Amino acid sequence: MRALRYHGPGDLRVEHDQPEPECLPHQVKVRPAWCGICGSDLHAYLSDKVIPLRDVPHPLTGEVWPITLGHEFSGDVVAVGADVARDPDGVRVGDRVACQPTICCSRCPSCREGAVNCCDSLGFIGLMGGGGGCRILFALMRSLRISYRTRYLTRLAPLSVAWHAVAQAVVQPGDDVLVMGAGPIGLAVIQCLRAQQFGGQIVVVELSSKRKEFARRCGATTVLDPQDDDVVARCRSLCGGGQGPAVALECAGVAASINAACRAVRTKGLVVNVALWEEPVPIDMMALLFGEKRLASAVSLTASDFRAVIAALESGRLQVEGMITHRIKMDEVVDKGFEALMKEKDTTIKVLVDVRV
Repeated sequence: MRALRYHGPGDLRVEHDQPEPECLPHQVKVRPAWCGICGSDLHAYLSDKVIPLRDVPHPLTGEVWPITLGHEFSGDVVAVGADVARDPDGVRVGDRVACQPTICCSRCPSCREGAVNCCDSLGFIGLMGGGGGCRILFALMRSLRISYRTRYLTRLAPLSVAWHAVAQAVVQPGDDVLVMGAGPIGLAVIQCLRAQQFGGQIVVVELSSKRKEFARRCGATTVLDPQDDDVVARCRSLCGGGQGPAVALECAGVAASINAACRAVRTKGLVVNVALWEEPVPIDMMALLFGEKRLASAVSLTASDFRAVIAALESGRLQVEGMITHRIKMDEVVDKGFEALMKEKDTTIKVLVDVRV
């Protein structure tokens, strides 16, 4: 069976000798159709610090490198286990589904409190083992990780991450919001802010001309270029009657970006980090201290975020047409996928892999 296997940074291989998975009683077997390349996948491609499984097995999957990549995927159910078949709300053969990729232990204090995205053993299908969507058949999902029919299955995971981030930001009606970075997650954050109809301004900071265009299309009120604009001064002039935005969401993963966000938000404002960082980041704590500003984080997603995004898509509150810029085959995933995302950022926003060809 064919699968895209991660052997370490910069080493992705399409292998044809992977065994077909068994469908256990609590599982469903899915034939993936499309799989998105996520920023987390790109970080893993560049650094061995993102998927730390070279020698120590993940505590929940038991896997080390190589692993099968792909956690933003959709496909068709081809078999269901006996336990799933007995569940009146479970999926059925023929359903089109998407993966909610979080792996959690369900036992630690965080899981018991419902914060499965903060599990002591947190992992993600297709990043820490457990199968992965870049393969012909996949059978390691419980029925609760499956979402029902919707037109935008491959967008559910990044939109859910963004939805969770907006929830952590506790944006109030009329609040002005600053979004640092208009990559896939930043654009999803803009869409989720608009879908939840907060009504304030959405100021976006981005370098890429193509991503600026997408940010405006997604609902940004103003788009700033940090090379041309004094981001802090412009934010204060645009937002909060001269005080600055109430909330900033850091989606760029650049030290200058998060520090600008800390300076730009108003007194008692909130900065929410959504970005994944490979190295420690110097943050100007004095920018937070004076003004009693707060720094928080939002990681991954929960099942409730997943369900909220599905409802928003099906009601039409979330509109995501046009966000996918490239569709490629599995054997093109390095040159036209990962390398393009690194080297052609101005034109490559979201890449989907057609797992069927």
